[in-house]
Amino acid sequence: MPLAAVLAAGIVVKSAARGRTYDDVDAIPHRKVGLVLGTSRRTAEGGPNPFFVNRMEAAAELLTAGKVDYLLVSGDNRTLRYNETRDMRKALLKLGVPANRVYCDYAGFRTLDSIVRALRVFGQASLTIVSQRFHNERAIFIALHKGIDAIGFNAREVGSADTLLTGWREQLARVKTILDVYLLDTPPRFLGDKIRIDGTPQTSDPRSSAS
Repeated sequence: MPLAAVLAAGIVVKSAARGRTYDDVDAIPHRKVGLVLGTSRRTAEGGPNPFFVNRMEAAAELLTAGKVDYLLVSGDNRTLRYNETRDMRKALLKLGVPANRVYCDYAGFRTLDSIVRALRVFGQASLTIVSQRFHNERAIFIALHKGIDAIGFNAREVGSADTLLTGWREQLARVKTILDVYLLDTPPRFLGDKIRIDGTPQTSDPRSSAS
């Protein structure tokens, strides 16, 4: 992939997110819903994934501080044994988040899907996105393009070799995102029935009537 494409994609994404990410929970504006982006609970070696751990702690902090009223956890559940959404919900409950404050999007197979479904399935045109800064920037870029007023709360970064590998993958993901948004108009894999985020229990998998 040409270096110029990688550099250009990075500039476009970062520029779109400028001034929209926050490290300090006291400084971030209130939004009704925090969209927590999924990642695996475990590393390839089987240990706890620090990206996951830090993301869940950030989400719980945001809700506890009253900066969001609900958390929408959105991730991949490609098999019975791999279910990011279920794992995120369980982790948040262990951190003291009330069950009626957590909503689940089981069809967040990629960041674009999570963002578009937050608007078109869960009805949220204003969001706080919760992930690491690099991921928040890309998610905000997508959200703004889709007409969502998005800001990001940055989970603690992860050091060492994890950051180097993830950083390179992120640069490639930004190029793919530019193509998806500007050239391909890529849709999410699933949509489905509308789901209201209002404190009532969520009883069904959002993909059960997907189209």
